[in-house]
Amino acid sequence: MTASSASSASAARCSADETDDSGLLAALLDGMDAALVAFAADGTVTHWNHEAERILGWTTTEAVGRTGLAGWAVRKEDADAIDAALAAAMRSPGRQVHEFALLTKDGHRVLVRTQSSAVRVPGGRVAGVYCAFSEVHTQMDLERSIALSEALFEDASWGVVLIDADLRPAVVNAHAARALGVGRTALLGRPLGELLAQGVEELECALQHVLAEGAPQAVADLWVTLRSEEAELPRRCWRSGFVRLSSPLAEEPVPLGVAWLFQDVTDAKRAETDGSLLRFRAHQLHRAGRAAAECPDPAEAAAVHLDFALAGFADHGLVDLAATPAPRPYGAVAEADAYDAYDTDVDDDAYDTAGEAAEASRGSEGAGAAGGAAPPSGAPEAGAAGADRGRRARRGTPRLVRTLASPAGSPGPSETLSATGIPTPYVPGHPAFQAYERRGSVRTSAGPASPAGWAAARNWPDGTVHGLCVVLRSRGRTLGVATFLRAPARRPFDRADADYAEEVASRIATALDLAGAASL
Repeated sequence: MTASSASSASAARCSADETDDSGLLAALLDGMDAALVAFAADGTVTHWNHEAERILGWTTTEAVGRTGLAGWAVRKEDADAIDAALAAAMRSPGRQVHEFALLTKDGHRVLVRTQSSAVRVPGGRVAGVYCAFSEVHTQMDLERSIALSEALFEDASWGVVLIDADLRPAVVNAHAARALGVGRTALLGRPLGELLAQGVEELECALQHVLAEGAPQAVADLWVTLRSEEAELPRRCWRSGFVRLSSPLAEEPVPLGVAWLFQDVTDAKRAETDGSLLRFRAHQLHRAGRAAAECPDPAEAAAVHLDFALAGFADHGLVDLAATPAPRPYGAVAEADAYDAYDTDVDDDAYDTAGEAAEASRGSEGAGAAGGAAPPSGAPEAGAAGADRGRRARRGTPRLVRTLASPAGSPGPSETLSATGIPTPYVPGHPAFQAYERRGSVRTSAGPASPAGWAAARNWPDGTVHGLCVVLRSRGRTLGVATFLRAPARRPFDRADADYAEEVASRIATALDLAGAASL
C-alpha cells in the first residue's frame, strides 16, 4: 500500500468518525428535556434542538445559520441585553444564569430561564457559547416539587413514608420515625410486619391496591399496634392517605412505589367515640324512661329498664334482690338499715379492720400501764368498735334471690321470675356479695389464664368472661344487686361503663321499690 492510499484511508476513517460524532451529538441534543441553542464566536446559530423548536416554534432549518437572535427570536429592545449576557458567558468560567423574554414564531413573548457557558476547543480558545433554557413556570414547578419533597421529609407535621414496590420503607421522614418508635435509617428495607404487631394486613392491602389501581378517593383510618418486646403498646389510629408514584422519564407509567402520609388521630377518635357512646346511652335512658312510664306494673318497668340497658352494653343482665323482713310504713327505717343510710360511703371491711386495729393498739398501751388496766378514756372507743362488729354480725351475708334475668339463649325481653324465696347459690366472696357490702360497683374479668369454668363457678351464663355488679339502692336502703355480663367478643368493663350501670341500677331500684318487690 502506497503512502497516498494510506493517507486516503485515514482521511476516510476520520470523516466517518466525524459523521458518527455529529450524529451522536444530534441525537443527544434532540433527546434533551431542555431547549438548547449554540452560537459560534461570531454569533452565528450552530445548533437548535427539538425542545427549542417546541417552545419558540422556529424549526432547526429556520434557526441554524442566523446571526444572533435579534429581530426574530428576541425583540430589538431586548437584543442588546441578551448579547451582552452571552458575551459575558464567553469570557467567564462556569455557567451564567439569566432570565430572558424570547419571541415565539407567532409573535408571543415567553419568559425563559437560561444557563449559558462558553465552548472551548482543546487549546483553550473560545469557540462559541451554548445556552440551555426552559420556560420559567416549568422551572419553578420543578423547584417547588423539590422544595416540597425536602420539606415533607424533614419537618412536616405528618408522617411520610415512601414505600417501594416490594412494600418496604425506602424513605422515612422524622415525624414517621418518631411515630414508629425507631430511627429513620433503621426502618429502611424492613418488612412492615417487623414494625407493626396489628394492622399490618390492612396497611399492606391498601398499599397493594394503590400500586394496582391508584390513589383512593378519601383518607382511611387505620388502627395499628406497634411491635414491642418489652410491653404491649396501646392501639393507635393513623389517618392515612396514599399516593402512587410513577417515573416521569418512562413512556409508560411505571410505579416506583407509594407515598404513605399519616397522622395520629387516636385522641380525637377516642373522644369522638366516647361522645357518640354518651349520646347513645343518654338516648337509651330517655327511651327507657318513656317506655317504663307506660307500664302499669313497676316490676315490668324494671324489666324494661334492664332491656334498654343491654343494647350495645352487655350480653346478659341479672337482678338479685336481698331477702328482707316485711316492709315497714313509709318513712320508717330499720335499725340495721339506719346504719346503711348514714354510712353510704364507708367500706365495711376497711372500717371494721381499722376499729379492731385501734382497739388492739389501745389494749397494748393499757397493758403497759401500771396495774395492767386500760385507760379510762379508751372505754368508750372500745365500745364503739364493739358496736361496729355487732352491726356487721347482725347484717351478715345477704340472701340474694333472682328476680329478673335476660334470656341466656336466644335474644328476647327480660323475664320476671317467680318469687320462690330460694337464694341464688353464690359462693362467698362473689362479686355480687362484694357490691352489696361495699354499696358500689365491682368489675371482674376472667383473664387469659382463667379456667374454662370461670362463669359456671360464679353461677353466670356460659361464655361469660366479663362481669359488672352494681348495688341497687332506693330510699337509703340496699335492695339487691344488678349484674351485667359480657361475652369474649366485647371488651372488659371500664369506669365509664360502671357509671352508666349505676344510673340504670338506680332506675331499676326505684321501680322495684315502688313495686314492693324487696319484700319476698
